[in-house]
Amino acid sequence: MVKLYGASLSTCTRLVALVCKEKQIPYELIVVDLAKGEHKKPAFVQAQPFGQVPYIDDDGFILYESRAIARYLIKKYPNQGTTLIPTDPKAEALFEQASSIETSNFFASVAPIVYEKVFKPRRGLQPDEEVISKQLVVFKAKLDVYEVILGKQKYLAGDSVTLADLAHLPYGEAFYSSGFAEVFDSRPNVARWWKDISSRPAWLAVKNGA
Repeated sequence: MVKLYGASLSTCTRLVALVCKEKQIPYELIVVDLAKGEHKKPAFVQAQPFGQVPYIDDDGFILYESRAIARYLIKKYPNQGTTLIPTDPKAEALFEQASSIETSNFFASVAPIVYEKVFKPRRGLQPDEEVISKQLVVFKAKLDVYEVILGKQKYLAGDSVTLADLAHLPYGEAFYSSGFAEVFDSRPNVARWWKDISSRPAWLAVKNGA
């Protein structure tokens, strides 16, 4: 069984758990207490040198970085659960394009907002509203492009759901549920797509904890 070392509410830990649910891969969550700094202790850093969650131990194979873990698990179990990464060269190229969009445009734009609005308050810090306001302008512009893309197809890489779509869920949910639902809901194609991916049973199973 895959051992997933992470924090139950961690965005990146939940992405890996989400993929496990979609692919019907059993996993055991080994809870890492971030508040106690367990992710910075020598035993953890030996497996994850950056001291970040999560990493997996798959029968002795150690792997970190959530997107890399997700791809590994999807490719290791191609014949069970949801496909998530297409094998046809053109379809796979469109998936890679969508994955790059998620990383470079969505994540890069929304992460600073989530940091200010969600992660800072958890640590007893005040969010910087000026940073949030400026970053919202950037993020909304990115979603305007999503609106165009999703007006032509059901998902970001075409008409089948892929890892590129699911990768939006942890940070997208943190943003959406922090008073910004209107940002998604005011864009009909984005709203339709978001409702689709955020209501998937696999996500609902890990949404509140891996």
